Amino acid sequence: MSPLQQCADALSQRQPSEHCLTTWDGVRLFYRAWLPPLPAQRALILIHRGHEHSGRFQGVVDALALGDVAVFAWDARGHGRSPGERGYAETFSCLVKDLDTFVRLVVKTHTIPVENVVVLGHSVGAVIVAAWAHDYAPPIRAMILACPALRVKLYVPFALPLLRLLQTHKRKAFIQSYVKSRMLTHDPEQAARYRTDPLITRAIAVNVLIGLYDTSTRLLKDAGAIHVPTLVLSAGADSVVRRAPQQQFFEGLSSPFKAMHTYSGMYHDIFHEKDRHLPIARVREFIVQVFQRPPAQPSLLDADQKGFTRTEYERLSRPLPLLCPRRLWFALLRVLMQSLGRFSRGIRLGWRSGFDSGESLDYVYQDTPQGTFPLGRWIDRQYLSSVGWKGIRQRKANLKAALRKTIDDLSPRSPVRLVDIASGLGRYVLETMKEARCNDMSALLRDRDSASLEAGRRLARQLRISNVTFEHGDAFDPQSLRSILPRPNIAIASGLYELFPDNQLVLTSLLGLNDALLDGGFLIYTNQPWHPQVEMIARVLPNREGHPWVMRRRSQAEMDALVHTAGFRKVSMEVDEAGIFTVSVARKG
Repeated sequence: MSPLQQCADALSQRQPSEHCLTTWDGVRLFYRAWLPPLPAQRALILIHRGHEHSGRFQGVVDALALGDVAVFAWDARGHGRSPGERGYAETFSCLVKDLDTFVRLVVKTHTIPVENVVVLGHSVGAVIVAAWAHDYAPPIRAMILACPALRVKLYVPFALPLLRLLQTHKRKAFIQSYVKSRMLTHDPEQAARYRTDPLITRAIAVNVLIGLYDTSTRLLKDAGAIHVPTLVLSAGADSVVRRAPQQQFFEGLSSPFKAMHTYSGMYHDIFHEKDRHLPIARVREFIVQVFQRPPAQPSLLDADQKGFTRTEYERLSRPLPLLCPRRLWFALLRVLMQSLGRFSRGIRLGWRSGFDSGESLDYVYQDTPQGTFPLGRWIDRQYLSSVGWKGIRQRKANLKAALRKTIDDLSPRSPVRLVDIASGLGRYVLETMKEARCNDMSALLRDRDSASLEAGRRLARQLRISNVTFEHGDAFDPQSLRSILPRPNIAIASGLYELFPDNQLVLTSLLGLNDALLDGGFLIYTNQPWHPQVEMIARVLPNREGHPWVMRRRSQAEMDALVHTAGFRKVSMEVDEAGIFTVSVARKG
């Protein structure tokens, strides 16, 4: 008997209590909690693989024998004892957001600091955990990724294109998993338990499978945004997922403390394999190690001077070699957009005022294709349907939702005084004010562009909103920000900081906003941690100043670090399905 098993036997097996959590969209998910006798200050959260449920972790919890650590595990929506069609979620990002809700619940209910939380995910669950660490940048102690399903082995030729085609014709389609119990473990007893477990489902929704692939693609390209201490476990004889992407992801991580171990000969379900005590012992060792070390929160304030996004920014700022195929492709694309593209009103507007201008963004918000002849309207429809502009419209929806909630939270206690420091014409603010049920609310919309401010005044008159003022203002002048009267209790910085690579400039603005805001006031800010078309934009499109629109992406961890340094505490966040734009709410003090 191994020392780990002896230790587990020496302790009485912890029996879980059963609970429900209400997610962000009102779904009540089932979860188990293995709590120590005394209140814990540390937590381990377990995320099961596809098709499974939280009860399958009982043996892992027993073998880990972490006596002073509270352990929690959910049944994901559509799995186990949680509601929903089996194997289905509206989007893969829903599962990531569910995890954010789950961790927030654990931290709040059990008063466990988020810095003392370790999250372990298996297979699909590992991708959910990695996506959460990337998109939401939680300051957790560590994450453990067991056999992450960054690339599922799809044995049918052209499986992914065929699945995408199926999804276009049938919004809610399902396939049955080809994975048999004998492909998961060499242990015949565990294989039998898997086959006979009534809570295991073999169905998986096509959109979830595609979302898994697309999210994994983003993680593989942008693993450098993750600084969380990480342990990756891999199965040497895995016939379910590919091992090479796991190695690629691990090597790309910026984590200051990371480790990877491959278990030769093991199948995919390493926690139910014959020699499962080996990976479980490694998990236990890693958890003990990270709790012995101080929380790893590297400073990212100088990420504009060094780091992977700075390197990318410098690369995009340099012209490509003369005979580089990508240079020829981008040159052709630019010629097409300057010729045929001008039949599209949106593209015409972009060439005239800049594709990042307030005018261009407002046109994208309206999402109504216009152009010369049917050809122009068709081109405009393709332009408005690009992944970036879809994300911009979702950002607007998320921004309005965050603003409505913040107004609702404030209005019973005090008048609402709102400022947008770079509003453009401020469509999302004006629409929200029109919809809000608040009798005592006023807004100040500031911008450097006089034409945008005048367009905003026209829109305000059209919407019959009188309690709004428009004025010229510099969002990066701290003295100008401090002079704002009346002092606001909501400040918005939307689509602004993403345009400027300099962190000191952004920090100066945030410090000025902190001085301007009333104590306890809220900051609503946006960020662009990812964009799949960042090189095309830099090589083809001009910005409002007529220069190439080269963006330096900020990881969410970097943006949150700037906000925290300026004296704000982040309280919530939303992100679009593609992970391009985030909307966060932080509170002063």
